[in-house]
Amino acid sequence: MQNLQNFRDYYEILGVPKEASSEEIKKVYRRLARQYHPDLNPGNKEAEEKFKDIGEAYEILSDTAKRAQYDQFSRYWKQKGFNKQTPKAKSWGDNRNNNRNNQEVDPSQFPDFESFINQVIGVGNGKSSKNGASNNTNSDPFRTTKSRVEYTVPKSQPRPARRDIEARLTLPLEKAYVGGNERIRLEDGRSLEVSMPPGMVTGQTIRLRNQGISGGDLYLKITVEPHPLFKLDGSNIFCQVPVTPSEAVLGGQVEAPTLDGPVKMTIPSGVRSGQRFRLANKGYPNDSGKRGDQLVEIQILTPKTISAEERELYEKLREIETFKPRADLID
Repeated sequence: MQNLQNFRDYYEILGVPKEASSEEIKKVYRRLARQYHPDLNPGNKEAEEKFKDIGEAYEILSDTAKRAQYDQFSRYWKQKGFNKQTPKAKSWGDNRNNNRNNQEVDPSQFPDFESFINQVIGVGNGKSSKNGASNNTNSDPFRTTKSRVEYTVPKSQPRPARRDIEARLTLPLEKAYVGGNERIRLEDGRSLEVSMPPGMVTGQTIRLRNQGISGGDLYLKITVEPHPLFKLDGSNIFCQVPVTPSEAVLGGQVEAPTLDGPVKMTIPSGVRSGQRFRLANKGYPNDSGKRGDQLVEIQILTPKTISAEERELYEKLREIETFKPRADLID
């Protein structure tokens, strides 16, 4: 285990305030331990060291007695090193019959804060300090010869079984169409940036190798959200385009939305409401990358409000128009 580099702020390592409760510390530790566990970060030395630091901090802060002692003596730390003029600390033990437990720990007798804190919280390497005080586990107030902090998986403990996991990802149609990078957060706290293929559809599964538990795989189940304009029908896309009565009568170019942006399309004069037109290769890509078509259905809409000038023109048109749509209904 690494020795301390002068003072180690265990609260800072866990990212919790000094007044944090035991439950808060435990919750943060579990999250960080999952995030930096060696099994989830194979070959990542930085994550391994972070995992060890987290375990060391939790061992002290999760124990009420150790945390109290650590809080008491951590105040002796100075930014420029250990102050040898620090007043003597009180005894560690309450057992009057045990001279070793009643022995006062004098901070001024230690060459630096590292040696001092190693002695009082028991993270020393078992060697004697420069003043001759033994730092072995027998004089350690927090540990016994059977209590050591080790942050690697013991040989006697079997490695967690490789396991595949499943997650669900819901995407808007535009994102599912173009694909690209997408950042996802898993239930175990991990955040992954995934390269998504274009043309994803609901029910599709994307396999991410080695992103499961202990080297297993992660399977992303895709759901594409319904779109207010477009409806998928296999590799074809269906949409409705509204036109005015005058556009329907006269025909000409109108603008239609597509997944690639608006395009101009030409409708014939006298187009009927419900009539469909095909925009080739403007549909959705299939497994081979080939795109379907977009089907555009014309909807003739009448205005709810019109200006005085429009009303005058409509009235004049009604007087002169020759189209009689109800002629067949009258004998």
